[in-house]
Amino acid sequence: MAEDDAETVTLRALVEPRRRSILRLVAHDELSAGEIASAFDVTRPAVSQHLTVLKDAGLLSERREGTRRLYRARPEGLDGLRAFLEDMWASSLDTARRLVEGSREGGDRGITDDQHAAG
Repeated sequence: MAEDDAETVTLRALVEPRRRSILRLVAHDELSAGEIASAFDVTRPAVSQHLTVLKDAGLLSERREGTRRLYRARPEGLDGLRAFLEDMWASSLDTARRLVEGSREGGDRGITDDQHAAG
C-alpha cells in the first residue's frame, strides 16, 4: 500500500471528534496526559492512543518533564492541510468565475442592441 500523504494523515487524525477536542484543549495551554484524560469519559489508554495518533500526524508536540509528558498543539501541523484546502477553494472559485463569465457571454449571443433596449 502506498504511503499516505500528509493531508490524508492529518484528515484521518482529525476525523475522530475526541482528537479535535484534545487539540482544542491544548491549543493555548500545555497540558499533561493526565489533565487531558480527565477531560474525557474514556480510559487513559484510549486517550493515550488518541495522543499518539495526533503526535504521529504532526499535530501535537510532546515534552517530557520528569515522569510527566506535556502536550501542546502544533498549528504548523495543519499547514499542509490548510494549503490543500486553499488550493481547492481557489480552484473552485476560479471554476465558478469561468462558469459565470461563460453564461454571461452565452446569454448575450444573438441579442442585438435594439433587443437590449427593448428588454
